[in-house]
Amino acid sequence: MLPLADWPADARRHLIGVFTDIDDTLTTEGAITDDALQALHDLKAIGMNVVAITGRPVGWSAPFAAAWPVDAIVAENGAVALIADHAGVLIKRYQQDATTRAVNFTCMQGVLARIEHEIPGAQRATDSPGRETDIAIDHSELAQLDEVQIAAVVALMRSEGLHATVSSIHINGWYGNHNKLVGARWIVRELWGRALDPEINRWAYVGDSTNDQLMFEAFAHSIGVANVQRFVPKLTHLPRYITQGERGAGFAEVARAVLESRVVR
Repeated sequence: MLPLADWPADARRHLIGVFTDIDDTLTTEGAITDDALQALHDLKAIGMNVVAITGRPVGWSAPFAAAWPVDAIVAENGAVALIADHAGVLIKRYQQDATTRAVNFTCMQGVLARIEHEIPGAQRATDSPGRETDIAIDHSELAQLDEVQIAAVVALMRSEGLHATVSSIHINGWYGNHNKLVGARWIVRELWGRALDPEINRWAYVGDSTNDQLMFEAFAHSIGVANVQRFVPKLTHLPRYITQGERGAGFAEVARAVLESRVVR
């Protein structure tokens, strides 16, 4: 990982958008910081497309999609998007049809109950009532699971045919082929009618943990906020750049770097 100061100004100058994780990337101790929120405003003010992509549920994400200066929040690891229309009314868009979602939801509740019954200490995330297309086990937000317990949860999810990934706070499981990268491609088509891959070198991604690996690999302009360091031993694909600041302060650092590249000297 290179220090963010090594990010070429010319590359920053030609960006058209930023994708970002939420937990421990925009937020610090569970809340968005003033500097991170201002950074979102500053990016939008210069015409950047800004999309948050998170493992958090759509229900949890709704107030932020309505209040933050973002084009959309893609929740539940790429499964569902929240988009505010011109009147500020939130619209949900899904990657799966209603029948598929209903069948999957019933199956996943059974898996969730099995995890809580069979793995000591495992408990569903407190934001679970807002989830529509996945399940989540808390490992670091309110509950604390060790590496053995986390591995056991992941193994059980996968034994039931779910995809499983570990974020900075939760272990998420879901049915379907979506993930953060698939969600990024989908939302660019949905919002702007374009394919992401031909223009991916004009987008940046900011994240902090193992469930950001696909994005770190796919984006040449991938940035980890400084707290990504704790996940480095578990990352197959590292971000190209790393900030000095952690969490929201690190995201604000990224935004400043983008803004500074637009200043005519």
